[in-house]
Amino acid sequence: MQKAPVTLLKEFWGYDTFRGSQEEIITAVLAKEEVLALMPTGGGKSLCYQIPALALEGLCVVVSPLVALIHDQVSQLKARGIKAIALTGGISFETLTHLLDNGVYGDYKFLYVSPERLQQPTVQERIREMNVNLIAVDEAHCISQWGHDFRPAYLHCSLLRELAPNAPVMALTATATPRVVKDIVTNLHLKPLRIFKDSFLRTNIIFTVKYTQDKLYQLKKYIPQFPGSTLVYVRSRKLSRSLADFLTRNGHKASYFHGGMEKAEKEEKLNLWLQNKIKVMVATNAFGMGVDKPDVRLVVHYQIPDSLESYFQEAGRAGRDGNPATAIVLTTEEDEAHARQQFLTALPDVAFVKKLYLQLNTYFHISYGERTTETFALPLATFCTRYGFPVAMAYSAFRILDQNSVVALSENFTEKTTLKFVAPRDQLFDYLDKNRKAAAVIQTLLRTYGGITEYETPINLHLISKKTGKKEPFLKKILEQLAADGIAAYKKASADMEITFLTPREDARTINVFAQKIKDINAVKQNNMNAMLAYLENTKTCRSVFLLRYFGENPQKKCGTCDICTKKNNTLPPTLKNKLVALLQIAPHTSRQLEQAIGADEKILLQTLQRLLEDEVIFLNYKNEYTINPS
Repeated sequence: MQKAPVTLLKEFWGYDTFRGSQEEIITAVLAKEEVLALMPTGGGKSLCYQIPALALEGLCVVVSPLVALIHDQVSQLKARGIKAIALTGGISFETLTHLLDNGVYGDYKFLYVSPERLQQPTVQERIREMNVNLIAVDEAHCISQWGHDFRPAYLHCSLLRELAPNAPVMALTATATPRVVKDIVTNLHLKPLRIFKDSFLRTNIIFTVKYTQDKLYQLKKYIPQFPGSTLVYVRSRKLSRSLADFLTRNGHKASYFHGGMEKAEKEEKLNLWLQNKIKVMVATNAFGMGVDKPDVRLVVHYQIPDSLESYFQEAGRAGRDGNPATAIVLTTEEDEAHARQQFLTALPDVAFVKKLYLQLNTYFHISYGERTTETFALPLATFCTRYGFPVAMAYSAFRILDQNSVVALSENFTEKTTLKFVAPRDQLFDYLDKNRKAAAVIQTLLRTYGGITEYETPINLHLISKKTGKKEPFLKKILEQLAADGIAAYKKASADMEITFLTPREDARTINVFAQKIKDINAVKQNNMNAMLAYLENTKTCRSVFLLRYFGENPQKKCGTCDICTKKNNTLPPTLKNKLVALLQIAPHTSRQLEQAIGADEKILLQTLQRLLEDEVIFLNYKNEYTINPS
């Protein structure tokens, strides 16, 4: 017998009621209707497909763009006793086969798959055999070339209709302009369709733009004012490191995160932040989807984002628990010129893309008409230096080639490691006896890679780490020692990008197919930048109203808490201010204690406290209590 959605909500998630449009969406899905759900970050999108999938017989196929996002969802489901499968990169063919067998025969409820993995014939064939009750395309804005996270592989998601023709399709996203919505509906063939749109309004977030000539000072000042976690967004890897170092030197527990780090380091830093062992994470936009931390009280944009879509999604990581939070853009008069320089002057035209594509083929010795399936490690800086390309413009050109399926681009830091045992067999066994510390690693390598004594063999350190229980830095030291002792030939080559060619080389003809699209997208990016700068330069319209209008809403009410609204109010309620100061002169109080003592509206109270903090009348002590500043 099918359980009621609210029963499943209580049984597995412990909630008594749904939020926003969740219940309506779930009801529509259970009625086999096609659905597009537009819900704000933190609005509970995943429940909209998880609940109906549990209610129905069979398995739900979920397309999701990031490995971190997939692993997070699957871990949460497993923790609730729900059987879920993750098909991500880095798994062997044997493991893939086993997982797909589970999907067919194992009474699993969810199969999470990346859009790239979905293109594998083996995966497609096995999905045909599964009892699929629902197809959910998460982060559906990735399917639109006008979206800020466009992923070409998402264009193939509609293939699932052929693989599971009886399953309804639903698409979910937190950021979509009307143009992106149209692309989602068209590319996924959502027809007939019900669109559910919860307001993107985040009433618990105070949006602020702070013009200053000393961003470092302002950052130092703001962070102690907020008791929970802080997320600081920057636009370069170098700045993420230097800003984290600066905050650490000034007494804050801070770290950094960017796309150029190794996987193990990323996981380590993310876990430290999630476990509140560090308060501040300084990150590039590589720190994004899949990061679900409810108690982020402050999000700071230290540099201007490239679009309001990016900004709203990143700022929306504040206050996901529904409690008050603040999103601040720190900016100077010079930042606008820097942003235009970074995002607009780096836009490659058609001629540049053709030239880069020609030199890319030359770099890897690919002849005209040749098609290769090999994946190449590409050190971007080295490539650009050799051919005189500006790095930012070259990177944008590579993204264009990726988005138009000329190449597949991976931006994850990779370390290509090869190993060959060169010592004679008897010498190798003698070495094993004398070096017990390295024995387990050597034996695992010999068992895992059959030809490693005959030729240079690419090895997967992450796999060897899992098999031996040793961390990757330890493994690297062992390999270096094997090389130093003449036992093995060990090579490693680092690259910040990987390129896989998807089409035969045809030079200009390859690019001509989408030349007009390059011009169109450049125009969109210029418009995106103009909208972002208009938000910063705005001095009249409520910040929330400005953002909601951009996303196609027509709000009737101002937030009352952003810097524009409070500036228009000119002064805070003097009676409330005096009461707060009087109470704090007697003893430190938490915001909850102040609310109970005074009985003021929570928003107005927090707004008043924020102003007193900025004016340095009060400060937060180590117990996260507000107290009078003695100076």
